[in-house]
Amino acid sequence: MLAAEGSLTGMRGHRMKPKMRMVGVVAAAFAAGAVLGPVVLPPVVSAFAQETGNRAETYRLLNLFGDIFERVRAEYVEPVNDREVIESAINGMLQGLDPHSSYMNARSFRDMQVQTRGEFGGLGIEVSQEGGYVKVISPIDDTPAARAGVKPGDLITHLNGSSVQGLTLQEAVEQMRGERGTTIKLTIRRPGTETPIELSLTRDVIRPQVARFRMEGNDIGYVRLSSFNEQTDAALRRAVTSLRQQAGGNLKGLILDLRNNPGGLLDQAVQVSDDFLEQGEIVSTRARRADEGQRWNAKPGDITDGLRVVVLVNGGSASASEIVAGALQDHRRAIVLGTRSFGKGSVQTVMPIPGNGAIRLTTARYYTPSGRSIQATGINPDIEVLATREEANAPLRDREADLRRALRNDNGSAEAPPLPPTNLPAGVAEKVSRMPPEGAPAFDPTKPETDFQAQQAAALLRAWAAADPQRRAGR
Repeated sequence: MLAAEGSLTGMRGHRMKPKMRMVGVVAAAFAAGAVLGPVVLPPVVSAFAQETGNRAETYRLLNLFGDIFERVRAEYVEPVNDREVIESAINGMLQGLDPHSSYMNARSFRDMQVQTRGEFGGLGIEVSQEGGYVKVISPIDDTPAARAGVKPGDLITHLNGSSVQGLTLQEAVEQMRGERGTTIKLTIRRPGTETPIELSLTRDVIRPQVARFRMEGNDIGYVRLSSFNEQTDAALRRAVTSLRQQAGGNLKGLILDLRNNPGGLLDQAVQVSDDFLEQGEIVSTRARRADEGQRWNAKPGDITDGLRVVVLVNGGSASASEIVAGALQDHRRAIVLGTRSFGKGSVQTVMPIPGNGAIRLTTARYYTPSGRSIQATGINPDIEVLATREEANAPLRDREADLRRALRNDNGSAEAPPLPPTNLPAGVAEKVSRMPPEGAPAFDPTKPETDFQAQQAAALLRAWAAADPQRRAGR
């Protein structure tokens, strides 16, 4: 879930640069690792005092904090640990800003650095906090959580029988971590289920396979990206190369599946987008100060040689996933199919505090090439396709806009221009069904034919190829 201006420790042999950007999931810590980054800014107090011109008031408030801290140390019913109390105060200050700013102690910071290299220990779920409970954003493919049946939207209410109420998100995550082979019992409250669900999970070393791929028939390639870590771009390139070899020159199109992908490194989102684009803007950021904005542009070279592409998204597609979907949609390089994405359009900078971990601070919003901010709105698909018939009447899945203190969307009156038409051949989009037929089998991850959205994406690509046979096929 990190986004970096440069490379991370262990990435292509480069050293970590002094500044990193996160565009990751919903303030989510991994229940088996967290997220990483760095940058050092001037002291917050000094900046605040100078900008408000009320230095005396600032120091008065700092004295207030000192007074309360001393009162807690002296009179709380039990002795307190000074470091824990101060770290809790820092975390409270940051979490009071927005859902994605937070403090990481030294251990959490180290865990984040490990995670972004694509390997970490624990259960394999991305989580946020809601109503005092731990909310599952998405289980990571082929991990203990995924195999046990943990689902997006689950609320974890107890860990080993003890309530998570009163725990910070980081404290809950640390309890879910542990040595490989040890077990933990989760009590889950699932929407639509009246009784709590008890699951016993055995911790493991999490090495998520960031890119899974297969052929749909003998003419459509399918690649699923589960996250954006240091391995993602290279894994995508290997997958596309392998699919083109398997197809033997018969590849009519590619499905890029970003469903339930919570995001990750900004540089990987840029590289994945660049893999499909020959030129043009990929993404831009706008910070508090105008001179701190940045822009990333595509370089010549398309790893698919102009192959038709469909991108799958849903409510679990967040941040880096939305950067890729938005860039390919704005340039009309791909058709986006599925349901509206999560809507996390902010950038977090991770600033190490020497000897004391790091803070993760929201420092910018990001924008698609057409100037759209997807913050709290998400990416709307070009063609809506539901995963199940029940989804049509089910309560909407929580998204960024539902999080407490979520940043507003700042498009305001300066709305981005409408997207150009998809330019699909006449009648092709009409061949796609919005929802499964009555009696359709339930989705089974081991049976691709039960994945209705992916099957509709393949049908769209075949119809597109039949109606536009002159378009180059992937060599």
